[in-house]
Amino acid sequence: MDKLYDVTAMGELLIDFAMNGKSEQGNHLFEACPGGAPCNVLAMLNKLGRKTAFIGKVGDDQFGRLLKDTISAAGIHAEGLCMDKEVPTTLAFVHTFPDGDREFSFYRKPGADMMIVEDEVNYDVIRSSKVFHFGTLSMTGEPARTATKRALEAAKEAGCLITFDPNLRPPLWNTLDEAKEQMEYGFQYCDVLKISDNEIQFVSGMDDYDDGIRYLQEKYQIPLIFLTMGKDGSRAYYKNLRVEQKGFTVKAIETTGAGDTFCGCSIHGVLKYGLENLTEDSLGEILTFANAGAALITLKKGAIRSMPEPDQIDELIAK
Repeated sequence: MDKLYDVTAMGELLIDFAMNGKSEQGNHLFEACPGGAPCNVLAMLNKLGRKTAFIGKVGDDQFGRLLKDTISAAGIHAEGLCMDKEVPTTLAFVHTFPDGDREFSFYRKPGADMMIVEDEVNYDVIRSSKVFHFGTLSMTGEPARTATKRALEAAKEAGCLITFDPNLRPPLWNTLDEAKEQMEYGFQYCDVLKISDNEIQFVSGMDDYDDGIRYLQEKYQIPLIFLTMGKDGSRAYYKNLRVEQKGFTVKAIETTGAGDTFCGCSIHGVLKYGLENLTEDSLGEILTFANAGAALITLKKGAIRSMPEPDQIDELIAK
């Protein structure tokens, strides 16, 4: 079958309320930023000229309509987005600390993104994609968990490259054991894994990142693993190669979306070079580009609408 899309992603689409100053009365002001990791990744891929599609669910409310319009405007094919008449769109409030790091408060018990059922998944879109991307937020509960697993099977059958970013958010799980179990489910399926420093420690129980990655490689035979280490940069593990690139120093105002920007850039790199014959040079180039993209997004609030332009990324690398 001819592949219409480079990447289709499935999962949460929500509003991130980012802190944005105080009112005259001294109350916190929040800005409603369209977000959700899978669409953040797709928005970056669109900037890089890739054709993308999204599968998920929002509420049939003001926020849901805003999200649908936003992803369509970003060039993401939205035919796979369902609207829920009963359950409202998921909201996340992002509380930012002085160093730009953050903590989330979620309004999602349930939120519309959790309510997609397997019959609502647009399998034709998945089958016509080169890459299928997912995370664990769509596996925090039913019916979305079953729908995600069904989509994953369809993607595997269609010969899609499977990319996975666990994107651990502890407040959204009943127990951390359950979170670990669903992450391990994803590891069994993926060809490319993007995992953060704290996630590798959590899932492997090992302090040393290399030891943790080795454990994953041996247990799950994942062909390519990208490890992100915040401002310290990133690493790629592929066959016998371990490639590391330093991060870029910028004055971060908020880190929301940095991992997703990295993820979008790295998937673009894998599409460019293919998964079969990556070299130390091509992996180094992918990491440098993804590190620069991730650094640039921390200069703005929000994610879907704040993705850097490719020439801005090239400019930062050239500097």
